[in-house]
Amino acid sequence: MDRRNFIKTGVLGTLSAMVAPSLAALPVVAAPAVNNGGSTGNGLAMRFFPYELQLRHAFNLAKYSRTTTPDVQVEITIDGITGYGEASMPPYLGESVESVTGFLSRLDLGQFNDPFRIEEIHEYMDSVAPGNNAAKAAVDIALHDLTGKIMGQPWHKIWGLDAAKAPATSFTIGIDTPEVVRVKVAEAAPYKVLKVKMGLDNDKELVEIIRDCRPEVPICVDANQGWTDREKALDMCHWLAERGCLFVEQPMAKENIDDAAWLTERSPLPIIADEAVKRLGDVASLKGAYDGINIKLMKSCGMHEAYQMATLARALGMKVMLGCMTETSCAVSAAAQLAPLAEYADLDGNLLISNDRFDGMKIVDGKITLPKDVSGIGVRLL
Repeated sequence: MDRRNFIKTGVLGTLSAMVAPSLAALPVVAAPAVNNGGSTGNGLAMRFFPYELQLRHAFNLAKYSRTTTPDVQVEITIDGITGYGEASMPPYLGESVESVTGFLSRLDLGQFNDPFRIEEIHEYMDSVAPGNNAAKAAVDIALHDLTGKIMGQPWHKIWGLDAAKAPATSFTIGIDTPEVVRVKVAEAAPYKVLKVKMGLDNDKELVEIIRDCRPEVPICVDANQGWTDREKALDMCHWLAERGCLFVEQPMAKENIDDAAWLTERSPLPIIADEAVKRLGDVASLKGAYDGINIKLMKSCGMHEAYQMATLARALGMKVMLGCMTETSCAVSAAAQLAPLAEYADLDGNLLISNDRFDGMKIVDGKITLPKDVSGIGVRLL
């Protein structure tokens, strides 16, 4: 009896012990590409295709604005079971549809006949080319979905996590005109935490508008590296603390670690790293410079390393935040499997698009709610 069939018989406990410690659907925008890894045997078969995400509102940040997000959808199949993944590529990641599909085309996953060899597959992907974090995340997410389906369990259970401990998620209010901000705040009525994008001259005005519309709601602030003066940044942190803000995310340039440490030491609010942290190797070096880290699957190369990052950050006494890009419910639901490990969550990327391909995790009374009857990453194709 091979390993996959052994698992299917229900010996879940043994395998969990092996895995847990490891640190209106719209048409696609291009014809599907298929990569079977050159295998004619029983190895993994991968299919991928571009899928442009349409944003409900223009996404305005301190340094750019956009109405779409490039995305590549990935499917990995073995023994008639398919796992889903995706690579979402906002501009600052430095990846594109061309780079992702080019990288995926170079992979020979057909050499692997066991989808549980996730760490080995990561080592293989790193040997093919460095970087390409979002592309590797797409493969990783699909593998986790596939293996979870083979085991018949969602990943939060495989990791031994309590879904009830998942935090409330924030809903993001991007930089915009006062009129549009009021509309966005009204649309966010079901959410118990709001996240405000900052980094321009009207930062205080945005907060005052939200406070006028919803005086009771906690606010998270994301400056997206938009603040340049640490003294002014500290003044803003005090001003925000007086108005019920929870924390400030990436206030200054990611390279400016000395000023980040200076601000973290003095700020009345926790300072969370976002652009400054990508993978596991970054975490320990940020201890003392930031109070916590924002883990995103598109930065961490997927769930495998994200779990290790969350575990290490907690061991170091740092706060853990789970974030996302504008993504379908595929990647957002994959990140949500880790939510019980986090103090903060910003998993609203699927809510910001109008052409989601999946049904997955839900927000109930502002709180992340994982489906109870869906294995893998917890999604169904619409």
